[in-house]
Amino acid sequence: MENGVTDLEVLVRSRVPIILVETGDEPRALEVFKRLAVRIGQPVMRWSVTTGLQRLDLDLQPQAHAREPAQALGQIKATGTAGIYLLLDFHPYLEDPAHVRMIKEIALGYGDAGHTLVFISHRCDLPGELQPLSARFELSLPDSQALEKQIREEARVWARTHPGQKVKTDDQTMKQLLKQLRGLTVSDARRLIRNAIHDDGAITESDLPKVMQAKYRLLDQCGALSFELDTAQFGDVGGLDRLKRWLLQRRGVFLDPDSALDPPRGTLLVGVQGGGKSLAAKAVAGLWQLPLLRLDFGTLYNKFFGETERNLRSSLATAEAMAPCVLWVDEIEKAIASGDYDSGTSKRVLGTLLTWMAERRAPVFLVATANRIDNLPPELVRKGRLDEIFFVDLPDTPTRLKIFEIHLAKRNHSPHDFELTRLATACEGFSGAEIEQAVVAGLYLAREQGEKLTTAHLLTELGQTRPLSVVMAEQLAALRAWAASRTVPAN
Repeated sequence: MENGVTDLEVLVRSRVPIILVETGDEPRALEVFKRLAVRIGQPVMRWSVTTGLQRLDLDLQPQAHAREPAQALGQIKATGTAGIYLLLDFHPYLEDPAHVRMIKEIALGYGDAGHTLVFISHRCDLPGELQPLSARFELSLPDSQALEKQIREEARVWARTHPGQKVKTDDQTMKQLLKQLRGLTVSDARRLIRNAIHDDGAITESDLPKVMQAKYRLLDQCGALSFELDTAQFGDVGGLDRLKRWLLQRRGVFLDPDSALDPPRGTLLVGVQGGGKSLAAKAVAGLWQLPLLRLDFGTLYNKFFGETERNLRSSLATAEAMAPCVLWVDEIEKAIASGDYDSGTSKRVLGTLLTWMAERRAPVFLVATANRIDNLPPELVRKGRLDEIFFVDLPDTPTRLKIFEIHLAKRNHSPHDFELTRLATACEGFSGAEIEQAVVAGLYLAREQGEKLTTAHLLTELGQTRPLSVVMAEQLAALRAWAASRTVPAN
């Protein structure tokens, strides 16, 4: 917290009349300003609509007569002694022109009285006339040392209520817990630590998934991210051998950075629908044993100007707070496709995404999938933003055989009871998704006939299916021609 007080002191001494603090951790913001008051010797007042003005650095009764915003601003303006005024949840009152004008007069008269107005809220957008007079301040999040101190404090609290007992844990679990608590505010981290300890007096490996899920729920504000803890194991993906090898080469550097190597940033998977791109994206997280976040651009878009970009920035900030993790953007070409009626939203979204891809420092590995490559802008796919572009083609014969093994075993059927080579040959041109549906359809056929699933049932269903490679042969040929000299085969 000491660094936060120092940074805030620099901002206050630079004579900025309005400071914005957007945070959900109001108690910690107030504590930072308390420490600042001691350091610079200025009175610090807090205001809320329920209490009015109250001295923060001294234990004095609140001035209830100044509960109304206009009264509070009038009193601040009339006070000749320099001070810092913390206005809590003032954002609804910024729609009143009289309030805005009063704030502007206080800010413009900074040289005479030296007042600093600080707006503290979960969110605060200043009117245009006040923005040139303002600056934003972000509370620093607790580091590993501060988080470990919190864990020990909560352990002592538990021990006092359970005489003769101590909280049990081990170094490895502690290390993992500290990693998972990064990116949370002090109050949120303390809540999760308390939940992990107080149910059984121990911090064990079984607590870690619960902490990760609770952290995700705390961080995801706009609902555009979905969190999947139980990611697919990489063995569940048939084929894609070159992609697997590429990922295995980079796993160690991503999880344990090497100063001699640039950390892997992400990859684009291009291919036919149902070819296994989505499953491969999930499996990256499974292979690297990392949480998987899926960004849903459909939920992200908002009809109000500027809200979509705000939601995207919030989602990307959440991903960074969950780091190390894998961020999956499915069908990215739909997310950034511009139309005649989107008021430039798609271009602004693309700009926000590109800036984050180029400048992020947190270990977030981006996996984007796409079906239509003609809609992808060149600035998205250039080297430096993504490490490689892989083409996921229709599975070859050995891969189709493997896919049958996977889906039969998944449904409690022994692959050895089937003529897999015959099946793999019969479904040439099928995607992985189409093979899976053939297995499902075969089970329904066998149930209808009151028989156990056999190779004959599967062959019947395969013969009745027209795969996408036949229905959309021209589009597939064009996609393969484009990918031949521009991408790396995934298999």
